Amino acid sequence: MIIQINPTKQVPKINEDILTTLAYFDMFNYPLVAGEINLFLRNKYQQNDFDNALSGLVSNRLVFQFGIFYSLKNDHANIEKRRNGNKKADELIKVAERVGNLLIKFPYVRGLAISGSLSKNFADDHSDIDLFIITSANRLWIARTLMHAFKKLTYLVNKQDCFCMNYYVDEKQMEIAEKNIYTAIEIVTLIPLQGDAIMEKFYATNNWTHQWLPNKIMRVSSAKPLRFNALKQSIEAAFNNRLGDTIDNLLMKITAKRWLKKTQLNKLNAHGGIMAMATGKHYAKPDPENFQTRLLRQYDVKMSHILHRPESSMAQ
Repeated sequence: MIIQINPTKQVPKINEDILTTLAYFDMFNYPLVAGEINLFLRNKYQQNDFDNALSGLVSNRLVFQFGIFYSLKNDHANIEKRRNGNKKADELIKVAERVGNLLIKFPYVRGLAISGSLSKNFADDHSDIDLFIITSANRLWIARTLMHAFKKLTYLVNKQDCFCMNYYVDEKQMEIAEKNIYTAIEIVTLIPLQGDAIMEKFYATNNWTHQWLPNKIMRVSSAKPLRFNALKQSIEAAFNNRLGDTIDNLLMKITAKRWLKKTQLNKLNAHGGIMAMATGKHYAKPDPENFQTRLLRQYDVKMSHILHRPESSMAQ
């Protein structure tokens, strides 16, 4: 029997946090284990309180449990999808590590990390290796151009999906401007591959994520220390001057113009979305605002629906 909530009662904060955490990952059909739910909560709770709240939500069928996994959707297919995705991710992360060993040798590259769905330990047959890249100050566009020139060659051997270098920042401006649940999760789930020192600085610069995810500790131990090779040092020495400044600015303008034209012509990427990129002297990132706006709007609608359901358990 469904009992209407007393409108004077409020949803217990811990219940709300658990439900909204599961709601976020349910948008990607990704069930979580209890430890993962706890990591992504918006507040800190005693373990016993968390366990009791989660158990109560399961008992009242607001959350569905499948073995060690929890979801807002009563769909076992998502459990198998996650298990298979985790296995595939284990394989792809090993490939990403080899890719990182290569890309860190490029001039002005100071740090690399796995981003996107792979950083959440999920992959399928169509997954790319998305990479987050930090370059030295004021040389992002030289670094990016050299790396993307190399990527053109990977199409010849059908390895382009291993080199999706889609988000760049430089040392001068490492703070992520958009501060919301999406960017917080993207930052804390990065898997650092190269440049342990710069990744430490990046996390310190973006410690605002603790306000969103106080239980999630960002990982840097997996990143290798930065090492220079002779070719990298030589190229950087040749462009650490006014000529390098001019070239970097020119490459930024050329790239921004090309991408704006792609957007205006409604060219589609491999996933069927309109190609777009936000550009600046210290960053290059793919269509961040439009995607984030859509996702966050969807998340707000989903949370509103969940938190206003009439089951009495929400107010217990």
